[in-house]
This record gives sequence, C-alpha cells and structure tokens, in this order.
Amino acid sequence: MNKKKFFGTLAIAAMATVAFSSCNKQNEQVEKKSETAPKSEVGSLKIAYVEVDSIMMQYKFCKDYSLILQKKGQNIQSTLASKQQALQAAAANFQQKVQQNAYTREQAEAIQAGLQKQNADLQMLNQRLSSEFQVETEKYNSALRDSIRHFLNEYNKDKKYSLILSKAGDNLLYADKAFDITNDVVAGLNKAYKPAKALETPKK
Repeated sequence: MNKKKFFGTLAIAAMATVAFSSCNKQNEQVEKKSETAPKSEVGSLKIAYVEVDSIMMQYKFCKDYSLILQKKGQNIQSTLASKQQALQAAAANFQQKVQQNAYTREQAEAIQAGLQKQNADLQMLNQRLSSEFQVETEKYNSALRDSIRHFLNEYNKDKKYSLILSKAGDNLLYADKAFDITNDVVAGLNKAYKPAKALETPKK
C-alpha cells in the first residue's frame, strides 16, 4: 500500500516557485517507478494468498476426511437416538403399568431406579461419543494444517514469497487476483496426497 506524506515547508517567496517545481518532478518520478514495479511485490515483500474455501472443496484429503466425519457423526446420532427412543418407550410403559397398579411398591421403585440408571448411562455415552468425535475432528484439522504448511515450505523454496496469506470469506477486504496462488497450491496438494488405507474408497 502506497502512503503519501505531505510536508509543509516555510520558504521565502523568491524560492517558492523553484521548490514547487522540484516537488512535482520528484512526484512524477515516484509515480513512474510505482507503475513499472512488479505486481507481486510491495517494496521488498513478495506476497501471495490462498483461497481456503477452494482448498476445502478441491483438496482430496479434505473431501475424503469430510465423508468419514460425516458418516461418524451420523452413526453417533443414530446410536443415541435409538437408545433414547428405547428409554422413552420403557418409561412410558412403566408409567402405564403404574397407573394400572401392575407393580408392587418395591417393584415400581426397582424399575424406576433401573430407568434412571439407563438415562445416566445414556448421558455418559453421549459425552463419550461427542468427545471422541471432537478428538477425531481436531486430528483432521491438525493433519490438514500440517499438510498445507509442509507443501508451502517446499513450494516456497523456488517461489520465494515473503508472505502467504489465507483468504477465507471476507477476512481480506481486498485481494488482487494477481496474488492468488490457490490453483498451484491445490494442484500440488492433490499431487502429493496419498490416502491412507482407511480413507481409500472400497473397490466394487
């Protein structure tokens, strides 16, 4: 970003015209230099940026692992919903039998205690599965960051960028497409990506 500085000087009237003419010539020289400067450089900095959304949509590792997490999340929801429905059905049946005086007091207390234990067990299962899912998600995010950083370290040995920014949503208010290296990064990541056996799509 170019910064313009305005300096006020005090000069005698006889020198005013000369000083003004000199400043104009200097400004013209600065403008000509800025017009001929490479687009990818700001001063001594060489800057680029990468579209994060494009990486998430096009990087094979992201697509593979997203499917795994999606399936795991669905399995967790299905397991918890099934157990919750079974518990609700048992509780409703218990209430119906109590109203019909089908249990003795001791039997009713024992069944009620059993239902309370099932509910507590269900809450513990919910917490455990949610924690495991969170750990798996963090593991994926960490692996994603590591793979991108590793690639950029190798990529930048030749490109020599001073700064590579991540652009996600509107976190960058403006970014000239001349600085965009997303396609290079996505292509390089996919070329280097070797899915683990757990991530490989089963052959039909």
